[in-house]
Amino acid sequence: MTAAAPFEIGIFTFGELTRGAGGAGDPRARLEQILEWARVADQAGLDVFGVGEHHRPDFAVSSPQMVLAAVARETDRIRLTSTVTVLSSADPVRLFEEFATLDLLSGGRAELTAGRGAYVESFPLFGQDLRRYDEYFDDRLDLLLSVRAENPVTWSGTTREPLQDAGVWPRPLQEELPVWIAVGGTPESAVRAGALGLPMYLAILGAPRRFRDLAALHRDAAAAAGHAAAKLGVTSHFFAARTTQEARDAFFPHYAAYFAENMPRGGVLDRATLDTWAGPDGALFAGSPAEIVDKILWEHEMLGHTRFLAQVGLGGLSQRDTLRSIELLATEVLPEVRRAVAAG
Repeated sequence: MTAAAPFEIGIFTFGELTRGAGGAGDPRARLEQILEWARVADQAGLDVFGVGEHHRPDFAVSSPQMVLAAVARETDRIRLTSTVTVLSSADPVRLFEEFATLDLLSGGRAELTAGRGAYVESFPLFGQDLRRYDEYFDDRLDLLLSVRAENPVTWSGTTREPLQDAGVWPRPLQEELPVWIAVGGTPESAVRAGALGLPMYLAILGAPRRFRDLAALHRDAAAAAGHAAAKLGVTSHFFAARTTQEARDAFFPHYAAYFAENMPRGGVLDRATLDTWAGPDGALFAGSPAEIVDKILWEHEMLGHTRFLAQVGLGGLSQRDTLRSIELLATEVLPEVRRAVAAG
């Protein structure tokens, strides 16, 4: 009997820029910080490193594949993923070529996470009709999977010209480039990912219990379509320190700033709310390593996921504190989670 793959833990960032926060508002400085996060994560033993795509003045990363190519040359073993690639406004053929190139540069460590994106600025930027939002994603996911599955590829759809026996090069080093689907909270998206046999990320920013049904829909759809159980990953905001008090005291002013800049409709974040969100059944991971281990295991028991990605560097946290948080995740959280999951 084949042993189950170990539980995976990693980090990711959107490269957000926080005004007046020790270099975190300068895109060049931010990118250098991100490269250091990746080096430390790789050396400390984390499994996955990701960057996400935005086309806004308050984010430093518009091309995950470019940043990940730089990371590939700075690291040795950690897997490299987009978190996410806005597939609706991308050319899937070009996207596949770029991630196949990343896979070659990294020695077979590339993954692609496709999503619609939390913002819609890429639609007018690339001359697309926002009214065709769902059509673009469905059509281009179909093309991406077709290019992955066959070469040359013959394909036709509704959002671009058809392909007839078209060769797409280079091919990745891995036998099949991993493609994940990022889901915010839509049941239809979870069902689609499962029916296609694709692994899925749940971005958990609200009460984790609300996502139990989405995880079940994903599993059931995969089983109904005759696929082996597709992987499930969870992403959450994160900061760790030696003690719970130390973590929340250090994190609160930065997270409140992040909240004010990135979620203005939510109003002002007060300390009591942060403590509630970071509590045992909240979505926020801000505490001691032991507390974070307990929450990952609680969510694993509820959702059945086998990968956890922590969003780091929020709100202009210092580079020192961010790196220390990453090290604690790797050296104290990951081993304990793996030990507990392996023991059942």
